[in-house]
Amino acid sequence: MYAERTKRSRTALLYTTGTIILALGVTYAAVPLYRAFCSATGFGGTPTTDPARFSPDRLYTTPDSEKRKRITVHFEATSADTLPWTFEPQQRSVKVLPGETALAFYTAKNTGDKDLIGIATYNMTPEKVAPFFAKVECFCFEEQKIRAGEEVDLPVFFFIDRDILDEPQLDAIDNVVLSYTFFKARRNDRGHAVPDASEEAIQKSQGFENYELAKQAHKLVPPPS
Repeated sequence: MYAERTKRSRTALLYTTGTIILALGVTYAAVPLYRAFCSATGFGGTPTTDPARFSPDRLYTTPDSEKRKRITVHFEATSADTLPWTFEPQQRSVKVLPGETALAFYTAKNTGDKDLIGIATYNMTPEKVAPFFAKVECFCFEEQKIRAGEEVDLPVFFFIDRDILDEPQLDAIDNVVLSYTFFKARRNDRGHAVPDASEEAIQKSQGFENYELAKQAHKLVPPPS
């Protein structure tokens, strides 16, 4: 009981901290913190990438989680018009139980005649599942250089945290969608690879188009590599 209260207090503190970060979102320094907050909490449909969630005691099913209906994770892929790549999931969906790990693959092929660097953004729907969707390994926000005519496999290793069982309002959700969008990369002023696209396109690909503070953050600094 004490451990559970401590855990919930820690979660509340995280969200409170996030609120403060959002209030500072218009400042340059707050932008990386804002993005870290999104990845740590799943805000705005951003799947969780907090390493603390990947401890061995989280990566297995329990009798309670095995009673739940399996959740179908659907995979979607889009590539920007300016990037001559084909990009698609190798599987359309997988079914998982909370606490059960799964490995999925996407395939990207450079159909152009030049070597190109791409960078992918991602988001999840429905947004309220994102805090419980944890990605252990992912190709998002990393430079992906593909030679002309080359085809590569891109892995996504993930699980749905068992804490989702503590949220009765999510019991009826048995379908979620993980979407990736590949953009042609460019170098920002600090030499980092960022999507070479309009702010509107980048925001939409991450599910931020409905969050005003997220828009302000994007206008200041493009997504980090």
